[in-house]
Amino acid sequence: MPLPLRLTNTLTRRLEPFEPIEPGRVSIYCCGITVYDLCHLGHARSYIVWDVLRRYLVWRGYAVTYVQNVTDIDDKILRRAASEGRTMEEVSEENLRLALEDLGRLNILPPDRMPRATRCLDGIRRLIGDLQAKGMAYGADGDVYFSVMGYPPYGKLSGRDLEQQEEGASGRVSADEEARKRHPFDFALWKGAKPEEPSFPSPWGPGRPGWHIECSALALRELGTTIDLHGGGSDLIFPHHECERAQSEAATGEVFVRHWMHVAMVFKDGEKMSKSLGNLVFVDALRREHDPRAIRLGIIEHHYRVEWEWDEGLVPRNQDRLTRWRGSIGGSQSDVLATVRGLLDDDLDTPSALAAIDAAAADGADVTAAAALLGVELAAPVGPG
Repeated sequence: MPLPLRLTNTLTRRLEPFEPIEPGRVSIYCCGITVYDLCHLGHARSYIVWDVLRRYLVWRGYAVTYVQNVTDIDDKILRRAASEGRTMEEVSEENLRLALEDLGRLNILPPDRMPRATRCLDGIRRLIGDLQAKGMAYGADGDVYFSVMGYPPYGKLSGRDLEQQEEGASGRVSADEEARKRHPFDFALWKGAKPEEPSFPSPWGPGRPGWHIECSALALRELGTTIDLHGGGSDLIFPHHECERAQSEAATGEVFVRHWMHVAMVFKDGEKMSKSLGNLVFVDALRREHDPRAIRLGIIEHHYRVEWEWDEGLVPRNQDRLTRWRGSIGGSQSDVLATVRGLLDDDLDTPSALAAIDAAAADGADVTAAAALLGVELAAPVGPG
């Protein structure tokens, strides 16, 4: 029997039944953090959404394999290392440790597997070689590029025309790279070594992987040719997931992902939270002032597909909600769990689920089990964490 759960598929732009390939088992790949800085509220939102979905699937009896990668080599990490006089490894290891601590405090379950880009170099090189053998990639002065014009479905995930490809590269594309391409829309699979940067051997000379190829190689290694669900923030739809889908399907000839799911951005001061604007709210600072459960509730009171603006009253408001829910412990029984199940089945409608739990708690019902389904443990002591 197919799951009654319905989720919006970014590829089709429709609400669809979520049906895994193998009955009783679900494979999920989620793009992890590029570990060059601390976790901010946007990261927290994304990983809390996947955590709620994962907990819900497990509660429904499904065996879930959840893989979340670590991008531990990237232009942003290298720039941070250079500015601080440290190595790439020192920067990535420190920020990974801090990220795991922050996410753990928010009661986000650790991934079943957390593969790193630097530990999958053989797979990355093999995948690039397969693409080159199929005529889908070409070398240029130590770089290797994917030939976008050879893959007609490119653009379907994002809904963008090829003319829009250059937007959203997140500072990862240099003028020198553009000059080496056969076509301006092609993207790097392997980047030739630059002076004084860390590099790895390859058939194309010393260098390092491009941003997109890392996730394809890791996902294919960990979960196989076709994944049930691939998640990430909406800012990754293009170019990252568009490119990831193209290179994976070009290499294997199979559907890479059955269901794409994306979490909308968080805004502050009218702009998307970003380091360049200096408008980030860091999880570390937030959780040291507030109960992490109130932070989690504040995040999931917004539907995952809806953008929202940070406000200072968000966490205190949900601290009050947490207090009300805790006051329900030992109360009467109710059917709130069944109600919450129905709401989560409808595109993971967490705002309505919170409202249903609010109503049950106000009626004197014990909402402990319903709260736990959302990753909120009511019995734990109250306080910052």
